[in-house]
Amino acid sequence: MRLSARALSGVTGAAWRAGVALRGQDVARWFPGHMAKGLKKMQSSLTRVDCVVEVRDARIPLSGRNPVFQETLGLKPHLLVLNKMDLADLTERQKIVQQLEEGEGLRNVIFTNCIKDENVRQVIPAVSQLIGSSHRYHRGENTDYCVMVAGIPNVGKSSLINSLRRQHLRKGKATRVGGEPGITRAVTSRIQVSERPLVYLLDTPGVLAPRIESVATGLKLALCGTLLDHLVGEETMADYLLHTLNEHRLLGYVQHYGLGGTCQDTEHLLKSVAMRLGKTRKVKALTGTGDVNVVQPNYAAAARDFLQAFRSGQLGPVMLDRDLLHGCPPAETEA
Repeated sequence: MRLSARALSGVTGAAWRAGVALRGQDVARWFPGHMAKGLKKMQSSLTRVDCVVEVRDARIPLSGRNPVFQETLGLKPHLLVLNKMDLADLTERQKIVQQLEEGEGLRNVIFTNCIKDENVRQVIPAVSQLIGSSHRYHRGENTDYCVMVAGIPNVGKSSLINSLRRQHLRKGKATRVGGEPGITRAVTSRIQVSERPLVYLLDTPGVLAPRIESVATGLKLALCGTLLDHLVGEETMADYLLHTLNEHRLLGYVQHYGLGGTCQDTEHLLKSVAMRLGKTRKVKALTGTGDVNVVQPNYAAAARDFLQAFRSGQLGPVMLDRDLLHGCPPAETEA
Protein backbone atom coordinates (compact mmCIF):
# COMPACT_ATOMS: atom_id res chain seq x y z
CA MET A 1 0.00 0.00 0.00
CA ARG A 2 1.55 3.26 -1.12
CA LEU A 3 -0.62 6.20 -0.21
CA SER A 4 0.57 9.78 -0.53
CA ALA A 5 0.36 11.76 2.68
CA ARG A 6 -0.36 14.82 0.58
CA ALA A 7 -3.51 13.10 -0.66
CA LEU A 8 -4.61 12.71 2.95
CA SER A 9 -3.69 16.19 4.17
CA GLY A 10 -6.32 17.77 6.37
CA VAL A 11 -8.43 14.61 6.60
CA THR A 12 -8.99 13.34 10.15
CA GLY A 13 -11.14 11.04 12.26
CA ALA A 14 -13.56 8.60 10.66
CA ALA A 15 -13.17 10.14 7.22
CA TRP A 16 -9.41 9.63 7.37
CA ARG A 17 -9.79 5.98 8.34
CA ALA A 18 -12.32 5.40 5.57
CA GLY A 19 -9.93 6.92 3.04
CA VAL A 20 -7.07 4.66 4.06
CA ALA A 21 -9.28 1.57 4.31
CA LEU A 22 -9.96 1.70 0.59
CA ARG A 23 -6.28 1.12 -0.09
CA GLY A 24 -5.27 -1.00 2.90
CA GLN A 25 -6.50 -4.44 1.99
CA ASP A 26 -3.09 -5.82 0.96
CA VAL A 27 -1.51 -4.89 4.30
CA ALA A 28 -4.41 -6.40 6.25
CA ARG A 29 -3.74 -9.75 4.58
CA TRP A 30 0.07 -9.74 4.72
CA PHE A 31 1.23 -13.16 5.99
CA PRO A 32 4.63 -14.31 4.64
CA GLY A 33 5.36 -18.00 4.21
CA HIS A 34 7.97 -18.16 6.97
CA MET A 35 5.30 -17.04 9.47
CA ALA A 36 3.01 -19.93 8.53
CA LYS A 37 5.91 -22.37 8.81
CA GLY A 38 7.00 -20.85 12.10
CA LEU A 39 3.52 -21.17 13.59
CA LYS A 40 3.32 -24.86 12.62
CA LYS A 41 6.73 -25.48 14.16
CA MET A 42 5.68 -23.71 17.35
CA GLN A 43 2.59 -25.92 17.59
CA SER A 44 4.63 -29.09 17.07
CA SER A 45 7.09 -28.00 19.80
CA LEU A 46 4.43 -27.56 22.49
CA THR A 47 4.87 -31.07 23.92
CA ARG A 48 8.33 -30.11 25.20
CA VAL A 49 7.26 -26.68 26.51
CA ASP A 50 6.21 -25.89 30.11
CA CYS A 51 5.21 -22.25 29.69
CA VAL A 52 4.66 -19.61 27.00
CA VAL A 53 6.08 -16.11 27.42
CA GLU A 54 4.35 -13.77 24.99
CA VAL A 55 6.12 -10.50 24.25
CA ARG A 56 4.27 -7.40 23.03
CA ASP A 57 5.23 -3.80 22.39
CA ALA A 58 4.01 -1.74 25.37
CA ARG A 59 2.84 1.01 22.98
CA ILE A 60 0.27 -1.39 21.49
CA PRO A 61 -0.60 -3.74 24.38
CA LEU A 62 -4.05 -4.55 22.94
CA SER A 63 -3.74 -4.24 19.16
CA GLY A 64 -0.29 -5.88 19.29
CA ARG A 65 -1.77 -9.29 20.08
CA ASN A 66 -2.02 -12.27 17.79
CA PRO A 67 -5.25 -14.13 18.67
CA VAL A 68 -3.82 -17.26 17.07
CA PHE A 69 -1.43 -17.58 20.04
CA GLN A 70 -4.34 -17.85 22.46
CA GLU A 71 -6.03 -20.45 20.27
CA THR A 72 -3.00 -22.65 19.62
CA LEU A 73 -0.73 -22.09 22.63
CA GLY A 74 -3.39 -21.37 25.25
CA LEU A 75 -3.16 -24.77 26.96
CA LYS A 76 0.19 -23.80 28.48
CA PRO A 77 0.73 -21.37 31.39
CA HIS A 78 0.97 -17.90 29.89
CA LEU A 79 3.09 -14.90 30.94
CA LEU A 80 2.72 -11.62 29.06
CA VAL A 81 5.75 -9.32 28.84
CA LEU A 82 5.05 -5.77 27.65
CA ASN A 83 8.44 -4.67 26.37
CA LYS A 84 9.76 -1.22 25.37
CA MET A 85 8.08 0.34 28.40
CA ASP A 86 10.42 3.33 28.09
CA LEU A 87 8.73 4.27 24.80
CA ALA A 88 5.15 3.89 26.05
CA ASP A 89 2.94 6.35 27.91
CA LEU A 90 1.96 4.21 30.88
CA THR A 91 -0.07 6.75 32.85
CA GLU A 92 -3.01 4.33 32.49
CA ARG A 93 -1.01 1.21 33.36
CA GLN A 94 -3.70 -0.15 35.68
CA LYS A 95 -6.33 0.22 32.98
CA ILE A 96 -4.10 -1.69 30.55
CA VAL A 97 -3.67 -4.56 33.01
CA GLN A 98 -7.40 -4.58 33.77
CA GLN A 99 -8.39 -4.78 30.09
CA LEU A 100 -5.87 -7.53 29.42
CA GLU A 101 -7.36 -9.58 32.26
CA GLU A 102 -10.98 -8.91 31.35
CA GLY A 103 -10.60 -9.17 27.59
CA GLU A 104 -8.02 -11.94 27.24
CA GLY A 105 -7.86 -13.60 30.64
CA LEU A 106 -4.20 -12.59 31.08
CA ARG A 107 -3.47 -12.22 34.79
CA ASN A 108 0.32 -12.35 34.69
CA VAL A 109 1.78 -9.20 33.12
CA ILE A 110 5.27 -7.72 33.42
CA PHE A 111 6.44 -4.42 31.92
CA THR A 112 10.08 -4.46 30.76
CA ASN A 113 12.77 -2.56 28.89
CA CYS A 114 15.05 -5.34 27.72
CA ILE A 115 17.67 -3.00 26.26
CA LYS A 116 18.35 -1.62 29.74
CA ASP A 117 17.43 -4.85 31.59
CA GLU A 118 14.63 -3.07 33.48
CA ASN A 119 12.26 -5.46 35.34
CA VAL A 120 13.70 -8.45 33.43
CA ARG A 121 14.65 -10.18 36.69
CA GLN A 122 10.93 -10.60 37.42
CA VAL A 123 10.48 -12.97 34.46
CA ILE A 124 12.17 -16.16 35.75
CA PRO A 125 10.45 -16.09 39.19
CA ALA A 126 7.09 -15.51 37.46
CA VAL A 127 7.73 -18.40 35.07
CA SER A 128 8.78 -20.69 37.94
CA GLN A 129 5.62 -19.86 39.88
CA LEU A 130 3.38 -20.48 36.85
CA ILE A 131 5.00 -23.82 36.05
CA GLY A 132 5.02 -24.90 39.69
CA SER A 133 1.28 -24.40 39.98
CA SER A 134 0.37 -26.21 36.73
CA HIS A 135 0.31 -29.75 35.36
CA ARG A 136 3.47 -30.52 33.39
CA TYR A 137 2.02 -32.84 30.77
CA HIS A 138 4.76 -35.08 29.28
CA ARG A 139 7.33 -33.06 31.24
CA GLY A 140 6.87 -34.20 34.86
CA GLU A 141 10.11 -36.20 34.96
CA ASN A 142 12.27 -33.30 33.70
CA THR A 143 14.04 -31.10 36.25
CA ASP A 144 14.62 -28.26 33.78
CA TYR A 145 12.02 -25.78 32.54
CA CYS A 146 11.46 -25.17 28.82
CA VAL A 147 9.79 -21.88 27.90
CA MET A 148 8.63 -20.75 24.47
CA VAL A 149 9.00 -17.03 23.69
CA ALA A 150 6.31 -15.91 21.24
CA GLY A 151 5.07 -12.65 19.78
CA ILE A 152 4.50 -10.65 16.64
CA PRO A 153 7.60 -9.35 14.76
CA ASN A 154 10.02 -6.82 16.22
CA VAL A 155 8.68 -6.65 19.78
CA GLY A 156 11.95 -7.69 21.43
CA LYS A 157 11.73 -11.47 21.85
CA SER A 158 15.41 -12.02 21.10
CA SER A 159 16.31 -8.97 23.21
CA LEU A 160 14.45 -10.53 26.15
CA ILE A 161 16.41 -13.76 25.80
CA ASN A 162 19.72 -11.90 25.63
CA SER A 163 18.75 -9.74 28.61
CA LEU A 164 17.87 -12.80 30.69
CA ARG A 165 21.25 -14.33 29.87
CA ARG A 166 23.00 -11.14 30.97
CA GLN A 167 21.02 -11.03 34.20
CA HIS A 168 21.24 -14.68 35.25
CA LEU A 169 24.28 -16.16 33.50
CA ARG A 170 26.45 -13.09 32.93
CA LYS A 171 26.76 -14.13 29.30
CA GLY A 172 26.38 -12.24 26.05
CA LYS A 173 24.06 -12.50 23.11
CA ALA A 174 22.67 -15.85 22.09
CA THR A 175 20.32 -14.60 19.36
CA ARG A 176 20.48 -11.87 16.72
CA VAL A 177 18.44 -8.73 17.27
CA GLY A 178 17.49 -5.92 14.92
CA GLY A 179 15.24 -2.92 14.46
CA GLU A 180 13.13 -4.47 11.75
CA PRO A 181 10.82 -7.49 11.51
CA GLY A 182 12.02 -10.86 10.29
CA ILE A 183 15.40 -11.18 12.04
CA THR A 184 14.37 -14.52 13.59
CA ARG A 185 12.80 -16.68 10.89
CA ALA A 186 12.68 -20.14 12.50
CA VAL A 187 12.15 -21.80 15.87
CA THR A 188 15.63 -22.07 17.41
CA SER A 189 17.14 -24.81 19.55
CA ARG A 190 16.95 -24.43 23.33
CA ILE A 191 18.87 -21.51 24.81
CA GLN A 192 19.85 -21.58 28.48
CA VAL A 193 18.99 -18.38 30.37
CA SER A 194 19.15 -19.46 34.02
CA GLU A 195 21.03 -21.97 36.20
CA ARG A 196 18.85 -21.99 39.32
CA PRO A 197 16.22 -22.86 38.33
CA LEU A 198 17.52 -24.44 35.13
CA VAL A 199 15.54 -22.67 32.41
CA TYR A 200 15.82 -22.98 28.65
CA LEU A 201 14.00 -20.74 26.16
CA LEU A 202 12.90 -21.38 22.60
CA ASP A 203 13.15 -18.27 20.42
CA THR A 204 10.52 -18.16 17.68
CA PRO A 205 9.88 -16.06 14.58
CA GLY A 206 7.47 -13.15 14.87
CA VAL A 207 4.06 -14.26 13.66
CA LEU A 208 1.20 -11.94 12.73
CA ALA A 209 -2.40 -13.05 12.47
CA PRO A 210 -3.24 -14.18 8.92
CA ARG A 211 -5.60 -11.22 8.68
CA ILE A 212 -5.19 -7.92 10.52
CA GLU A 213 -8.57 -6.87 11.87
CA SER A 214 -8.50 -3.23 10.70
CA VAL A 215 -6.38 -0.79 8.73
CA ALA A 216 -5.94 1.36 11.84
CA THR A 217 -4.51 -1.67 13.66
CA GLY A 218 -2.24 -2.34 10.68
CA LEU A 219 -0.94 1.22 10.82
CA LYS A 220 -0.23 0.95 14.55
CA LEU A 221 1.71 -2.25 13.88
CA ALA A 222 3.60 -0.52 11.08
CA LEU A 223 4.50 2.47 13.27
CA CYS A 224 6.04 0.08 15.81
CA GLY A 225 8.11 -1.63 13.10
CA THR A 226 6.09 -4.83 12.99
CA LEU A 227 5.41 -4.47 9.27
CA LEU A 228 8.07 -3.47 6.77
CA ASP A 229 7.76 0.24 6.02
CA HIS A 230 7.57 -0.16 2.26
CA LEU A 231 4.40 -2.25 2.57
CA VAL A 232 2.55 0.76 3.92
CA GLY A 233 4.58 3.75 2.78
CA GLU A 234 6.49 6.16 5.02
CA GLU A 235 4.30 9.15 4.15
CA THR A 236 1.11 7.26 4.95
CA MET A 237 2.55 6.21 8.29
CA ALA A 238 3.71 9.75 9.02
CA ASP A 239 0.20 11.01 8.30
CA TYR A 240 -1.35 8.54 10.74
CA LEU A 241 1.31 9.30 13.36
CA LEU A 242 0.67 13.05 13.15
CA HIS A 243 -3.08 12.46 13.37
CA THR A 244 -2.60 10.29 16.47
CA LEU A 245 -0.18 12.66 18.22
CA ASN A 246 -2.50 15.62 17.69
CA GLU A 247 -5.58 13.68 18.73
CA HIS A 248 -3.91 12.62 22.00
CA ARG A 249 -2.32 16.05 22.54
CA LEU A 250 1.17 14.57 22.48
CA LEU A 251 3.00 17.50 20.99
CA GLY A 252 6.64 16.59 21.55
CA TYR A 253 7.23 16.84 17.79
CA VAL A 254 6.73 20.60 17.96
CA GLN A 255 9.70 21.07 20.29
CA HIS A 256 11.77 18.33 18.64
CA TYR A 257 11.65 20.03 15.25
CA GLY A 258 11.55 23.60 16.54
CA LEU A 259 8.18 24.37 14.99
CA GLY A 260 6.17 27.46 15.77
CA GLY A 261 3.13 25.40 16.76
CA THR A 262 1.18 22.26 16.03
CA CYS A 263 0.65 21.06 12.46
CA GLN A 264 -2.70 19.75 11.23
CA ASP A 265 -1.46 19.31 7.68
CA THR A 266 0.99 16.47 7.02
CA GLU A 267 2.45 18.05 3.91
CA HIS A 268 3.23 21.23 5.87
CA LEU A 269 4.92 19.20 8.63
CA LEU A 270 7.04 17.13 6.25
CA LYS A 271 8.01 20.24 4.30
CA SER A 272 9.11 21.97 7.51
CA VAL A 273 11.08 18.91 8.62
CA ALA A 274 12.73 18.54 5.22
CA MET A 275 13.79 22.18 5.02
CA ARG A 276 15.03 22.22 8.62
CA LEU A 277 17.13 19.07 8.15
CA GLY A 278 18.35 19.99 4.67
CA LYS A 279 16.53 17.06 3.10
CA THR A 280 15.86 18.71 -0.24
CA ARG A 281 16.53 18.04 -3.92
CA LYS A 282 16.83 20.15 -7.02
CA VAL A 283 14.46 19.47 -9.89
CA LYS A 284 14.00 21.20 -13.22
CA ALA A 285 10.74 23.04 -13.76
CA LEU A 286 9.58 24.18 -17.18
CA THR A 287 8.49 27.82 -17.22
CA GLY A 288 7.63 30.35 -19.87
CA THR A 289 11.23 31.53 -19.90
CA GLY A 290 12.83 28.07 -20.01
CA ASP A 291 14.01 25.46 -17.52
CA VAL A 292 14.52 26.62 -13.95
CA ASN A 293 16.11 24.67 -11.09
CA VAL A 294 13.70 24.49 -8.18
CA VAL A 295 14.49 23.24 -4.66
CA GLN A 296 11.85 20.75 -3.49
CA PRO A 297 11.45 19.15 -0.06
CA ASN A 298 12.22 15.43 0.06
CA TYR A 299 8.96 14.33 1.64
CA ALA A 300 9.93 10.66 1.84
CA ALA A 301 13.18 11.44 3.68
CA ALA A 302 11.35 13.78 6.05
CA ALA A 303 8.75 11.09 6.75
CA ARG A 304 11.49 8.57 7.55
CA ASP A 305 13.07 11.01 10.01
CA PHE A 306 9.69 11.64 11.66
CA LEU A 307 9.08 7.90 12.05
CA GLN A 308 12.57 7.28 13.41
CA ALA A 309 12.15 10.09 15.95
CA PHE A 310 8.94 8.42 17.16
CA ARG A 311 10.43 4.93 17.29
CA SER A 312 13.47 6.05 19.25
CA GLY A 313 11.40 7.96 21.81
CA GLN A 314 12.56 11.43 20.78
CA LEU A 315 8.95 12.62 20.52
CA GLY A 316 8.16 11.42 24.04
CA PRO A 317 6.33 8.33 25.33
CA VAL A 318 3.21 7.40 23.33
CA MET A 319 0.28 5.02 23.88
CA LEU A 320 -1.08 4.13 20.44
CA ASP A 321 -3.89 2.03 21.94
CA ARG A 322 -5.50 4.85 23.88
CA ASP A 323 -8.60 4.60 21.69
CA LEU A 324 -9.02 0.92 22.61
CA LEU A 325 -8.43 1.62 26.30
CA HIS A 326 -11.36 4.04 26.18
CA GLY A 327 -13.70 1.75 24.27
CA CYS A 328 -13.31 3.02 20.72
CA PRO A 329 -12.42 -0.05 18.60
CA PRO A 330 -11.27 0.58 15.00
CA ALA A 331 -13.57 -0.29 12.15
CA GLU A 332 -12.92 -3.73 10.67
CA THR A 333 -11.29 -4.14 7.30
CA GLU A 334 -13.66 -5.31 4.58
CA ALA A 335 -13.20 -8.87 3.40
